Amino acid sequence: MAGVVVTRACGVALGMALAFATSSISAAAEQNEQAYFAGKTVRLVVGFGPGGGYDLYARMLAPYLSKTLNATVLIENRPGAGGLLALNTMYMSPPDGLTLMIVNGTGAAFSQLTDQQGARYDLSKFGYIATLSAPPSLWTVGPHFQVKTIAEAIHVGKKWRWAASGPVDSLSDGAAFTCEGFKLDCQVVLGYKGSNDAALAVSRGEMDALYVTDTSANHYVQTNGLIPLATVGRHRSRFFPDLPTVFEAAKLNAEQEWLFNFRHVVQSLGRILVAPPGMAESRLAVLEAATQRSVQDPNFLAEGEKRQLYTDYVSAAGTRENAMNIVTNVTPEQRKLVQDILARVR
Repeated sequence: MAGVVVTRACGVALGMALAFATSSISAAAEQNEQAYFAGKTVRLVVGFGPGGGYDLYARMLAPYLSKTLNATVLIENRPGAGGLLALNTMYMSPPDGLTLMIVNGTGAAFSQLTDQQGARYDLSKFGYIATLSAPPSLWTVGPHFQVKTIAEAIHVGKKWRWAASGPVDSLSDGAAFTCEGFKLDCQVVLGYKGSNDAALAVSRGEMDALYVTDTSANHYVQTNGLIPLATVGRHRSRFFPDLPTVFEAAKLNAEQEWLFNFRHVVQSLGRILVAPPGMAESRLAVLEAATQRSVQDPNFLAEGEKRQLYTDYVSAAGTRENAMNIVTNVTPEQRKLVQDILARVR
């Protein structure tokens, strides 16, 4: 019996020793990865031109991430195809931690969900770092269109021209869902470098409407004279608390209810920060921790409040789960419907 006791005790001791060794190795690996970034240059890629919401948020985040990583974080704008070109490049980049991307998660998920020809990536394989923000989007119009409510817009009797960047970039897919939901006669015009250029086109009367996040819409309403008609989601905008949602502004049938609710769920993925596939878990963990510290820094939050660029932080695990739910939890019939809707903007 004594021998058995000794054997168990040795087993416990051995287990404790192994656990301590594993813990020490993990701590050492994390320290090594933290030291790895010191003095290096990290490129934070934005798949849109300067001046839009993604660019502004990335530029606000960069100095805080530089501080937490002890590195130099530079913004690199790579506009094209609504961010798809940059995301494809990111997917093939070396997983060394020195290239990150702030991604339109909504557009990326839609592109994969609908098998967009230009999408050459798999969302399940990216390294997820965080959701930075997930603002709702607004249906806005130019002052020349002379409508101020959804009811007026539905019965205006004209062809709608929507400004967008790429085939699935939130601007275009949001416009497509809105047009389908209300059976509007629409033309979605692609090719703008980002929401900033698109808003200018709408303000000049070249285009009629813009589907854009409320953080950007708040800026474009003030500087470009755009008129918000409704928040296209379940929750009202913090910038426009008196503006109704589409669920409040219109009596929706079952099909419309599903369409706008599905769009709301996809919208919740928001602005995500990703790394290339294949990165070492220890290095990815350092990036996750650095990002969390950055976006929870009181100075960062105060700056965001001042600039009206708010943070809706979701962890790396939560971000990955949200992305996978959108891509996988859709029936073949629903996928076909979404594909048909988005095919009209190509």
